Amino acid sequence: MTTNDLDDLAGSSQNVAKLEANLARVEELTQRLLKVMGHGRPVRPDLQGPGQDLYVKAATAYMTEMMNNPAKLIEHQLEFWGKSVKHYVEAQHILMQGKMEPATDETTSDRRFAHELWQTNPYFNFIKQQYLMNASAVQQAVDDIETLDSEEKKRLQYFSQQMVDMISPTNFLPTNPEALALAAETEGESLVAGLENLIADLEANDGDLVVTLADKKAFKLGDNLATTPGSVVFRNHMFELIQYAPSTEKVYSTPLIIFPPWINKFYILDLKPQNSLIQWAVDQGYTVFVVSWVNPDAGYRDTSMSDYVEDGYLTAINEVKQICGVKKVNAVGYCIAGTTLSLTLALMKQRKDTSINSATFFTTLTDFSDRGEVGVFLDDDFVDGIAAEVEEHGVLDSFFMSRTFSYLRSNDLIYGPAIKSYMMGKAPPAFDLLYWNGDGTNLPASMAMEYLRGLCQDDKFATAGFEVCGTTVQIKDVTVPLCAIACETDHIAAWKSSYQGIQKMGSKDKTFILSESGHIAGIINPPSKKKYGHYTNPELGLTVDDWYDAADKHEGSWWPRWDTWLSQKSGKKVSARQPGSEKNPVLAPAPGTYVVAK
Repeated sequence: MTTNDLDDLAGSSQNVAKLEANLARVEELTQRLLKVMGHGRPVRPDLQGPGQDLYVKAATAYMTEMMNNPAKLIEHQLEFWGKSVKHYVEAQHILMQGKMEPATDETTSDRRFAHELWQTNPYFNFIKQQYLMNASAVQQAVDDIETLDSEEKKRLQYFSQQMVDMISPTNFLPTNPEALALAAETEGESLVAGLENLIADLEANDGDLVVTLADKKAFKLGDNLATTPGSVVFRNHMFELIQYAPSTEKVYSTPLIIFPPWINKFYILDLKPQNSLIQWAVDQGYTVFVVSWVNPDAGYRDTSMSDYVEDGYLTAINEVKQICGVKKVNAVGYCIAGTTLSLTLALMKQRKDTSINSATFFTTLTDFSDRGEVGVFLDDDFVDGIAAEVEEHGVLDSFFMSRTFSYLRSNDLIYGPAIKSYMMGKAPPAFDLLYWNGDGTNLPASMAMEYLRGLCQDDKFATAGFEVCGTTVQIKDVTVPLCAIACETDHIAAWKSSYQGIQKMGSKDKTFILSESGHIAGIINPPSKKKYGHYTNPELGLTVDDWYDAADKHEGSWWPRWDTWLSQKSGKKVSARQPGSEKNPVLAPAPGTYVVAK
């Protein structure tokens, strides 16, 4: 026996020992897994998927069309079976010739199948092609149903695609070549690490499976996130008011107050200095205030939209006026906070309160006649389930909101991260945006149902009127100068609906900007990155499609364009203001206490 033989034997023995150790570890982890899996919260069936009525209507419509036009169905079936059988025969023929190569591949490109083995290995390529053919057939079958109304068809398309995405071969270990190759390469260590990641996520969420998207240990608020210098200068049961320290000797006389959505935490606007909209606004010479909303528990059950307006918006505006010694402020509302800002403005109009000089809306819906992609979750089957959930618990837990928004981009926010974490044993990245995305908040029961029923479903603000603070307000009552920024690929607040809402507002001074990218990346788009561009068109009387066709495309961020608009509404320059006042002493350093409360 040679030295090389001894080395090979020693190496083989080490590999076997490593594999045995990993198998023993798997057995230990399996016991932990079985223990934690029984702890997850029971989720109501009506929050798990659409009601059966949708599928009954779809099946009835499909059968009706099959009877009325059987030739169409037969043609589609023959096309599908023809492709599938042809592919199977070709793959078999190549295999019988002793060739280890895939059959002709004419399927569309899909980034889920980017690994080279999906292209070069005949087994995995066969699986991939058959899956994509099946997916295309399902999509075509749904698209060809003509007797459903548009909203029902949109929902059927969405949920059928969810099922198709769920059964992708990439989501299962035996049919994921990348995960299998890594398992072989590491003698099973990647699978052990993946199981550890799975158990850690279950244990961290009391048995609920919530995929960790970012390394939670990599970030700490006030340390490497939300670091813009400032102070809490007011606090009540609804919010903390943060005033940021100036970075310029002179500032505009009219302060700027930003209302972030209470569905999420405010620091999406202050992630890191490089992409902080708050820091950038301070650097442009604005006195910036931000509302940091409380994360409600069951004690906030009866907190309503009126409470958010009266004890939130109006209180915050008055505190800013008092601190700065001014009569007017400029306001920003992001997403649902923009919707509520518009309600507040309409109420102030009726009260003859002129405290708002101008308003800016980020990705804001006020006209809900077309609710966009998120509308698939806004029919009675889901909303009735939410009503029952909040009646029992007093709040809509952040678990449900996070899961809903994740399923709007399930391949990116659920399946892709789960594959990397659970199948391949990779640690989640240190990504600030994904860390924020996983730091959810609850919604008070009363407010949630008012929003879902009165605004989303009944579209009252844009039609008959929405009641807030004992007054019925309408969209036409928003008359202050305004600037709206929508995002082209926004899956939460569809830009076309945002545009239509702005059209209905009563303001004579309106500016509409369409940013490239989505709900977050289109807004958190600093000029330094030179990443996403934007569109402008001053003619807001056009239809949404005509507006877009005639719009001018601009390279880079919309932030400087907004700065030009906002500076003209912000008065002369005065000496920079330090946080607080005699009546509003500093209570805590930014980012405050509400944002870190669990």
